[in-house]
Amino acid sequence: MATEERWCVVTGGRGFAARHLVDMLVRYNMFSVRIADLGPSIKLFPTEENGTLDEALRSGRAEYVSVDLRDKSQVIQACKGAEVVFHMAAPDSSINNYELHHSVNVKGTQNVIDACVELKVKRLIYTSSASVVFDGIHGINNVDESFPYPLKHNDTYSATKAEADALILKSNGINGLLTCSLRPSSIFGPGDRLFVPSLVSAARAGKLKFIIGDGNNMYDFTYVENVAHAHICAERALASEAIVAEKAAGQAYFITNMEPFKFWEFVSVVLVGLGYPRPYIKIPACIVMPIAHLVEWIYKLLAPYGMKVPQFTPSRIRLLSCSRTFNCSKANELLGYTPIVPFQDAMRRTIESYSHLRAESLPQKKGSSKPSTYLGGGKVANVLLWRNKKQTVVTLLTFVLIYLYFVASGYTLVTAVSKLLLVAATFLFIHSLLPEKIFGYTIEKVQGSKLYFSMETSQKNASLVASSWNYAVNDFRSLCRGNDWSLFFKVTLSLLALSLLGTISLRSFFTISLPIAFIAFYMYEQYEEQIDELFTEVLLHVCKLRADIANKLRRKRIYY
Repeated sequence: MATEERWCVVTGGRGFAARHLVDMLVRYNMFSVRIADLGPSIKLFPTEENGTLDEALRSGRAEYVSVDLRDKSQVIQACKGAEVVFHMAAPDSSINNYELHHSVNVKGTQNVIDACVELKVKRLIYTSSASVVFDGIHGINNVDESFPYPLKHNDTYSATKAEADALILKSNGINGLLTCSLRPSSIFGPGDRLFVPSLVSAARAGKLKFIIGDGNNMYDFTYVENVAHAHICAERALASEAIVAEKAAGQAYFITNMEPFKFWEFVSVVLVGLGYPRPYIKIPACIVMPIAHLVEWIYKLLAPYGMKVPQFTPSRIRLLSCSRTFNCSKANELLGYTPIVPFQDAMRRTIESYSHLRAESLPQKKGSSKPSTYLGGGKVANVLLWRNKKQTVVTLLTFVLIYLYFVASGYTLVTAVSKLLLVAATFLFIHSLLPEKIFGYTIEKVQGSKLYFSMETSQKNASLVASSWNYAVNDFRSLCRGNDWSLFFKVTLSLLALSLLGTISLRSFFTISLPIAFIAFYMYEQYEEQIDELFTEVLLHVCKLRADIANKLRRKRIYY
């Protein structure tokens, strides 16, 4: 219990883990807490109103200050009078932006260190990450703090956190400052606005049927209250008698729940607990990685135009498919850290806290999907969207046989079509000679009427051809006037696409179109919202580019 007013600072104090630490500090009455974050003012969540933090803010035992870590003067002002600083601020790890991460994680951390040294702050506890030793390629199994930083990290967030981690350890002892770096692994728990909500969003969209990798990769997770508790343990250790503090200071510590668990089993437990099906289809990481690289490339291209940060990135794929477990013996020995919430209890509390995201509490998507609508919603949709798996497999095998017998053999288009018709005629003739029943099975005869085009259908098709021709003639007239740049670009792109298609052989066409037909529509249905959003972003970019070119050409024409 605090006997006099002693202040601590929590940078990034409105972040996920930091909110739990602030709450714990207030409840333990160890310090008066200065919450430092980027927002201009503090906005309490509904669960915080009339709670511990709300009461502390009103009583003066807690206060909020707006701080940009990249501004050293603001950092110094926030740390004045503090006995200890808990440096927890960091940008969103899903944003792979080196400039942002370096300016906050590295330069911002150096500003915090300089402020602590200048103001003679006694203790500085840094919230690092277990990812600082992960290269994104090789699995990590029960490694301790002697494990070195890799030459290359999985992403810019991990790389810059490693730089900051090293700065914190190096600054220990300067002007009496005691430091340590905590490296929690995969934080989860109530109040998380990223991991569990993103799982639910993906499950509702039908995207969590897939397991990336073999599904056996082990993970060390850390319940958020245990992360807060580790910070308290670190502070107490550094504030202890000289011998204990000297041993604990200047060290890095892995922090986990000390109960390794299969990553995909963790995902399944959360999903099933909230009423969603567990993932069951395993896909090798090497298959999805090229797609993730493409998504990341598109994001880099369109990010300046407002495209949202994609979740499907190469670094995320590596995180989902590799093992990452850590040894916490050092934290236990030097800090006295032991998880206060066991893993099973942590899982139960987490699932209970997201009751508002349960499957039965969310509105279900109504109507047919766009891919189903585009395919007519009939048998073709059922086959290409894998709704009738038996029918899909039979159809796919049929096309494969057609490819092997007629296309891969090197026949010309006319020869292939004639042989296909010959096989069809032979099949129909033999089929017509079969009895109505064989071994009790009814043989359904092919009626000639099924192949017959009625006069009405013929007229509709003829009208469609004629109207298409008339549309083409009208477009040709517009081109002749020379004032419709939009139409010119459409026609040019269409003809270029047609010329490219004309260079593709029948064999290549089959090889490309067959996998696309049976995979693309299915993947579109699974990721409909994300693909539509990406397509919209690309379309807006193309429209803007087209408008800019058209305006330049128009101005040039007026000038001449």
